[in-house]
Amino acid sequence: MNIEEQYLNLVKKILTEGELKHNRTGIDTLAIAGTMLEHDMSEGFPLLTTKKMGIKNVTAELEFFIKGLKDKKWLEDRKCYIWSEWCSPKKIPYANDEITKRNMAEENDLGDIYGVIWRGKSEYQHVDQLKNIVETLKENPNDRRMICSAWSPMDLPSQALPPCHILWQVTAINGKLNLAWFQRSCDVMLGIPYNITSYALLLKLLAKESGLNEGKLIGFLMDTHIYINHKEGALEQLNRKPFPPPVLNITNFKSIFDWQYTDIELLNYQNHPSIKFEVAV
Repeated sequence: MNIEEQYLNLVKKILTEGELKHNRTGIDTLAIAGTMLEHDMSEGFPLLTTKKMGIKNVTAELEFFIKGLKDKKWLEDRKCYIWSEWCSPKKIPYANDEITKRNMAEENDLGDIYGVIWRGKSEYQHVDQLKNIVETLKENPNDRRMICSAWSPMDLPSQALPPCHILWQVTAINGKLNLAWFQRSCDVMLGIPYNITSYALLLKLLAKESGLNEGKLIGFLMDTHIYINHKEGALEQLNRKPFPPPVLNITNFKSIFDWQYTDIELLNYQNHPSIKFEVAV
């Protein structure tokens, strides 16, 4: 079963078995605890086809993380707005009333989010985890400690949003690079499709950097939920038949640290129309 079929089965399971749960956004969810997704990269690039996915948002965000940036204007200059509604709570303390939401949108500093922690640029985390993993892949690919954690308890008060995907690990087995990520909070209709794509792209970049072949992409998902206001769109997506996965090539590659979000080529992407899902802030 390919990953899109697994994903659609997960959507169906949450809609039929999920339990009502309240949360900080004020929009209830249907939630289940704990699931797993798995994809063999030899079967194609795992970009969902049952709704149109904006690949530029994924690639721009990943470059943003790899560079260890936190100014959301960098993203907005590249027409990527997925972080536009958040900012550092040290600048604007979080609340979900309309005035606070507007003030958060106007503040550019995202605080010590994913890439800042990955690259060791936060107030408390000074280890460049990504660089260490790249070096280890080249020097000792059999190492079993190639782990990057975005969860830095001391830095939580300065993060626009505490990391949802909190940790990823790579392991090389028989010349193939495998990547697994662990996610504490999983917005299945809006967030998870982007997370699948982003970590698949990160796997491809690391494989290219290290000269390894691409292996498996694995996601471990904990609080796995569908927002109540996403239910109608979820049902619409379930009625669509997936197309074969596309092919994604990385072009002009010199180094993962020099890679730019435009250095990709997406081929044979057949997709159904987009479905609008509102972000729960």
